[in-house]
Amino acid sequence: MKQVIQNFKTGELYVDEVPLPSLSEGMVLVENHFSLISAGTERGTVKVAQANLINKARQRPDLVAQVIQNIKKEGLSATISKVKAKLDSLKALGYSTAGTVISSMDTNGMFKPGDRVACAGVDYASHAEIVAVPQNLVVKIPAEVDFEDAAYTTLGAIAMQGIRQAETVIGEKVCVIGLGLLGQITCQLLQANGCAVFGIDLSESFVSIANEHSADKAVLRNDPNLKIACDNFTHGHGFDTVIITAATQSNDPIELAGDLTRKKGKVVVVGVVPMDIPRDPNYYRKEIDIKMSCSYGPGRYDVNYEENGQDYPYAYVRWTEQRNMETFLDLLARKYINLKPLTTHVVGIEDAEKAYDIILGKVKEHHIGILLKYSGNETKSRSSITLSNKPLGAVNASFIGAGSFAQSYLIPNVKASGASLDGVVTSRGITAKNVASKFGFNFCSSEVNDVLGKAEVNTIFIATPHNSHADLSIRSLQAGKNVFVEKPLAINMEQLNAVIEAKKKHTQPLMVGFNRRFAPVSISIKKEFANAGEPIVMNMRINAGSIPKDNWLQQKDIGAGRLIGEMCHFIDLMQFFTNSEPVKVYADCINTSNDKITPADNISIVVKFRDGSVGNLTYLANGDKGMPKELIEVFGGSKIGVINDFRDGMIYKGGKSIKLKSAGKGHKEEVDAFVNALKTGNDSPISFRSICLTTLTTFKIHDSLYTGMAQDINLDEILTS
Repeated sequence: MKQVIQNFKTGELYVDEVPLPSLSEGMVLVENHFSLISAGTERGTVKVAQANLINKARQRPDLVAQVIQNIKKEGLSATISKVKAKLDSLKALGYSTAGTVISSMDTNGMFKPGDRVACAGVDYASHAEIVAVPQNLVVKIPAEVDFEDAAYTTLGAIAMQGIRQAETVIGEKVCVIGLGLLGQITCQLLQANGCAVFGIDLSESFVSIANEHSADKAVLRNDPNLKIACDNFTHGHGFDTVIITAATQSNDPIELAGDLTRKKGKVVVVGVVPMDIPRDPNYYRKEIDIKMSCSYGPGRYDVNYEENGQDYPYAYVRWTEQRNMETFLDLLARKYINLKPLTTHVVGIEDAEKAYDIILGKVKEHHIGILLKYSGNETKSRSSITLSNKPLGAVNASFIGAGSFAQSYLIPNVKASGASLDGVVTSRGITAKNVASKFGFNFCSSEVNDVLGKAEVNTIFIATPHNSHADLSIRSLQAGKNVFVEKPLAINMEQLNAVIEAKKKHTQPLMVGFNRRFAPVSISIKKEFANAGEPIVMNMRINAGSIPKDNWLQQKDIGAGRLIGEMCHFIDLMQFFTNSEPVKVYADCINTSNDKITPADNISIVVKFRDGSVGNLTYLANGDKGMPKELIEVFGGSKIGVINDFRDGMIYKGGKSIKLKSAGKGHKEEVDAFVNALKTGNDSPISFRSICLTTLTTFKIHDSLYTGMAQDINLDEILTS
């Protein structure tokens, strides 16, 4: 299918063929008829991508700070690799579309094939022939509304939320600063709400449109009689509310708003403007209320609402994103709003570059509302696109999932190991196309069966969200593929049991990405303690840092939490050091009333091993990022081994210290070990039994944490059941 794409690294903007997006639970697959280019927002997005690296950094100082912190923790080389992966990415443009439902997996059963719908959402309602959109960001279009007008729905909902924040009532006098597309729609909505509307803008054409179609009166910002016109409009009292819909780097809108607002009036900020608020004389002496409007309503930036489909109770949250979208369409159907005068251009998707030349000023044409139109295309429903036909190796690998981790640590190392890269599958076609082009895959796809069903593919690498690991591992085994799956193998006992049953029937290698045991410094310490002649004690202190509760990793049904998703690394490392099996575990965590803190992310765990060894894992999220992340100590046989954040290590014995060199956390070495095992016909470098024991132990840690009792670990009960 065709999609408008921008390369964030180079700034290049173009229309490309990409695989159609995949459909999953809670999503609606829609064939677009029209999409709206939001000139103000998209102009800014495109310009950021077209800026050089220094200017990109200036515009995102928050990300620069993250990079600096990452260098301190992971080193320069690893950080550069991450940054390159982030920069060298393709960005989807657009966030407001209208089209027809192809198929739906929404959990409410609201949407059926053929339904006319409007869609919202960055990275979802993109400028593409087909889009997959979360159910709470999709609304049905009334019969009285055409697709062209419906394509404005997202912007309409943004305007509506700004007005809701203003809490305007019939008869109030309202000023709108910024008469671009968002401002024009805001003016019309205010008039529909019974308000007297005054508009201000720098553009003569926008002022003219407002005077003719949107506002009771509109005036140029540089008009010397502006203040007189405002006084006459408000009878000298000032505006009840000023709504700022402008997008500018100037502080003028916020200063002007304070000047024009009446005493005890309101200023609502909808557009992207600086907010250096001058205290005196206006904001302080008038006691002006300042309110921010968050995009298109309650639910925005809430993962549970937008991505997981959890709606807010109607009685308690009357106006959500979706309900604002529905209301805007209802007003269109009832003819309270007229968008036809705002549409200045309708451009075919194949000519989208011309449309962006207009909004960027490369082509000097009056514009305000620009629509992209989509027509029939026989290839738009293809899930797979072939890029090349490079020779296949003895190990011919395909990837399911290709996020930043896979791009930084897995794909480059698989390529370097001598394996051939055949196919890459992601849920978003644009990502699959980007990764395939960047790393030299033969084809890209949005459909898992395109790689599982290809006989030439003998090895699958799985790097998807945690909840899908078990299912994809099983499907890969059933398809006769060798499997490398990122941790964890499973997020609950049901999944683990299913994988075990599948592995009983299919003997090909399966390995989980427990990389730390492959780190050179880990191997050196294991060799040192191999002949200790007594049990060892392992202390592992992990200064993991905080991850918000709304992050996907913390979601029970997706990431399963850090206990399952991250601590497994260290249980595996303990098995590696001891060469023994865990038999008992006890865990306890902090108690806190602070809702921002996840207690289980601050936990102390004791693991007893069959050979008598003991492992102590202290995993913490409430520390300071300035301290190194991982400190690992091994005691036994009158020796001590230390790993400092996998950047260096030490052996202490005989009253002397020996420094160990480190070459990272073992990502390259684990891939090399797996690929070499496949080439030589050997099994996984980590035994399936050990992988299952690590997984089972994390589940038992969970049980201990919530029962307050030590838990026995008996894998044989499961294997023989």
